[in-house]
Amino acid sequence: MIKAVNTLSLILFLLFLTACTEGALNNPYVVDEGMNKVIYSSFSERPKHLDPARAYSSNEYAIIAQVYEPLFQYHYLKRPYQLEPLLAKFMPSVHYYDVKGELLEQSASDKDIAFSEYNIEIKAGTKFQPHPSFTLPLHKELPAIWDGKSLYDLPMATRELTADDFIYQIKRLADPATQSPIAGLMANYIVGFSEYSSKQSALSKQFPALRKTQRLQSERMQGLKKIDDTHFTIRIKGKYPQFINWLAMPFFAPMPWEADEFYANPVLVKKNMTLDWFPVGTGPYFLHENNPNRRMVLVKNPNFHADVYPYEADENMRQQGLLVDAGKTLPLTDKVIFSLEKESIPYWNKFLQGYYDVSGISSDSFDQAVSFSAGGDVGLTDDMVERGIGLQTAVTTSSYYLGFNMLDEVIGGYSDKAKKLRQAISIVVDYEEYISIFQNGRGVVAQSIIPPGIFGHITGEEGVNRIVYEENDSLVRRSADEAAELLTEAGYSHGIDPQTGQPLVLYFDTMDSGPDSKARLNWLRKQFNKLNIKLVIRGTDYNRFQEKMRNGSAQMFMWGWNADYPDPENFLFLLYGKNAKAVYGGENAANYQNAQFDALFEQMSTMENTPKRQEIIKDMLVITQQDVPWLWGFHPKAFSLHHAWYKNSYPNLMANNKTKYINVDAELRKAYQAKWNKPVFWPLVFVLFLLACLVLPAYLIYRRIERAKAL
Repeated sequence: MIKAVNTLSLILFLLFLTACTEGALNNPYVVDEGMNKVIYSSFSERPKHLDPARAYSSNEYAIIAQVYEPLFQYHYLKRPYQLEPLLAKFMPSVHYYDVKGELLEQSASDKDIAFSEYNIEIKAGTKFQPHPSFTLPLHKELPAIWDGKSLYDLPMATRELTADDFIYQIKRLADPATQSPIAGLMANYIVGFSEYSSKQSALSKQFPALRKTQRLQSERMQGLKKIDDTHFTIRIKGKYPQFINWLAMPFFAPMPWEADEFYANPVLVKKNMTLDWFPVGTGPYFLHENNPNRRMVLVKNPNFHADVYPYEADENMRQQGLLVDAGKTLPLTDKVIFSLEKESIPYWNKFLQGYYDVSGISSDSFDQAVSFSAGGDVGLTDDMVERGIGLQTAVTTSSYYLGFNMLDEVIGGYSDKAKKLRQAISIVVDYEEYISIFQNGRGVVAQSIIPPGIFGHITGEEGVNRIVYEENDSLVRRSADEAAELLTEAGYSHGIDPQTGQPLVLYFDTMDSGPDSKARLNWLRKQFNKLNIKLVIRGTDYNRFQEKMRNGSAQMFMWGWNADYPDPENFLFLLYGKNAKAVYGGENAANYQNAQFDALFEQMSTMENTPKRQEIIKDMLVITQQDVPWLWGFHPKAFSLHHAWYKNSYPNLMANNKTKYINVDAELRKAYQAKWNKPVFWPLVFVLFLLACLVLPAYLIYRRIERAKAL
């Protein structure tokens, strides 16, 4: 009898539990934030760097652009993109000087300008986020009660931002120990940058025990001058109008010297805790939790300076409701939770359940989300419309390309033989097919390095890459037969390497892995096989791949570039000879060096957007189309979905700090989650019915046995 009662009690308890949980059965979050203003997002791989001097990838910027702030930012709603002050009080005044240091008129000729000086005033009263570095510098021991897990269990404080913090960060960029990816580029512009870098290298060798903060502060960089706590100047070589765009990037976000001092603490060094774990900035959020195996959490900065949602937008934006929050204090949410999601399908399912606010569209879910009209217009499926989901599309200011290492003995170089080999490959690698198969049509085949939306991009027939395409009623990719002719002229008839008598073997280095990557790599092999070239895939991990790129040992690779700022120089510099990665440590991963291209680049880089600049860019594009340091690849078309409760979402391809403008309607989200996650009771009822069917006969048998014993 006791066993029967216990089983019946279990059944009743399960029914009670089911009734109590209702829509929460599917909730993936341990802590239910309820009606709080929280943004739910994800990450698939832990960001390698959260130090703004080193970070340079989109997944890193997703975090640090909310934590750190540079001097300027791109207006969230204005088009074309427009810079505005952020930590700076005003836009900078720029003065020009000749080689003797004499001040020039603003209308001075570019050839007379030896130096440009940016005079910058910052906003007074800005404070850093709470951080233990302001209470526990190097010379103080960590509290014995600290368990070594979260730095935010330590005492925290703040201090006011000063001009010294900007100067200190620029010195960090120049320090060889930092290994900043833009150090090589900045050495070409900031006066004294190279000399300062060399001095720091010498100091670190001569005085290895010298603390980093002492080493950086002991030397002055010639191009940096502090006027007072809120004023400083940066002097650069020549005229470089794009320099102000760099000042809008996290690289130039201020860094307190206390941070470097704090993370040099032996206890933290032993635990490998650095700025890459708990950064310290002035931004709208600070990184409160960093658990790369589970989640990363940004929390509203209690010290955040005055900042409001913009008032200005065009009529179309106004009609979309993008000015509803005009004038409200930023940020509009209290917390951002990034959960680890390694696979796209679980993320997609949680998005449909309302547990993520926004989502891209993977190939697996594309047909479920997107429909095309008879005229080719893009829209949402009925299911998405019924859910109140919104769609945003935009051709990104990005280029994805297959690069050739121009230092390689086989595929590289500038001889006719090498050029024709690369030209032949560029014809047979069919990126129209790639976009159709792997991108669901979400992309535009690239004709050159410059994507749509950037000055210098040439539309129509004038911008077509004539090495790859020909006019035949319409523009079509040249045939494999023409590619084979080029290959023969290169000395590889029918794809045979004359030195071995076997098909030519080429090598492709990649970090890609997994089923999707395998399909893409197999496709790439087939493209080379059209020329009877054997493509060998060399898979490797992130660190090894980066090492190969740095030392120039990779033969071919696939990479991409997102615009840092809306200017053609930001793409063309990827092929500028003095930025060759294996030679100078720059971002020219192909190590392309063409004297004619470089001369035109140096002329173009200081110009305003004029017809003359456009003509120079056109000549540069033709040179690179003929040399083929890249297979130009494609410019992706971004498709983004967002739920009805996710407000103020607008595609700003330049801004990295968009999170502070987002608002969420937590009440609406809760209602939708309850609607989409109603518990399905019948399986449980069925199971309980089966249990009852088993319990009742057992109980009757039990009673029968008990009666028999009593007799």
